[in-house]
Amino acid sequence: MKRTACFIAIVSLIVLVATGCKPAASSAKNEVVVYCAQDHVYAEPILAEFTRQTGIRVRSVYDSEAVKTVGLANRLIAERSHPQCDVFWGNEELRTRQLAAMEVFRPTNGWAAMGYRSRRIVINTNLLDMSRVPRSLLELTNAEWRGRVVLAYPLFGSTATHFLALRQHWGPEKWEAWCRALVANRPLIVDGNSVSAKMVARGEAWIGLTDSDDILVEKRRAAPLSVLPLTAESLLLPNTVGVVRGAPHPDTAQKLFEFLQTRAALAPLVEAGALEGVDVPPEIAAAGTLQPDWSRILADIETATARMREIFLR
Repeated sequence: MKRTACFIAIVSLIVLVATGCKPAASSAKNEVVVYCAQDHVYAEPILAEFTRQTGIRVRSVYDSEAVKTVGLANRLIAERSHPQCDVFWGNEELRTRQLAAMEVFRPTNGWAAMGYRSRRIVINTNLLDMSRVPRSLLELTNAEWRGRVVLAYPLFGSTATHFLALRQHWGPEKWEAWCRALVANRPLIVDGNSVSAKMVARGEAWIGLTDSDDILVEKRRAAPLSVLPLTAESLLLPNTVGVVRGAPHPDTAQKLFEFLQTRAALAPLVEAGALEGVDVPPEIAAAGTLQPDWSRILADIETATARMREIFLR
């Protein structure tokens, strides 16, 4: 009897452990981990809609605006030998291409770009008349703008991407001279593009270098802002999505990868102002914005970044 009772107890324990593990395993298969550089306020409703449609739970990791994209990219690089993330949702192109070059994404159909926003010059119309505005970024080093220009620290996010694209456009020597002259003109260096837009909106700066989505947020609050036209020094910024090589949940990763490229997923971003559009219209394409050779930029990124770190010492 004792042996029988002991055997039953052991069998019961094995069954209990086995059945207790099954739900956890099933749940793990029905989830996807995304590292997201898109702003939380814009991304979360779209990811929630993905869950509603598919039943797949999304575990999201976001980063602070000050180091956005760069922080997540560094995390993905550090985790290459033991991937923790399935999908990377980027808000600009350079770091995604850098990750692809480092084989962070799967080898086939690893990443895609979708939609666009842009880097812009914005002015406070209460402080600056349109007849006096700078027509080129090169003019921001003029003495009349001393202490009146604001930009995000150019080692991170879309500001870094824009500066690296300008370096290729102008050439290293002209670019470095401009960077040094800009610093000598005492610009306000802040943590993030939204801060730049806010400071121009409040009149704490006359001119700002920032992103179109951050400008729109302030304009919707009736701030006295005007956006200068796109030029050959402007940069379009797509969102990107990539599937990590060795993703823990490859099937659900593929579903999210496909979903984020649909017009249904992108339309809310356009409506919210996080993107200017899904497709680049002919008039913007004709504006002649920067067309970077990304392979050349990536080949020289360490040298260029070291120069910026030296020039924009904080």
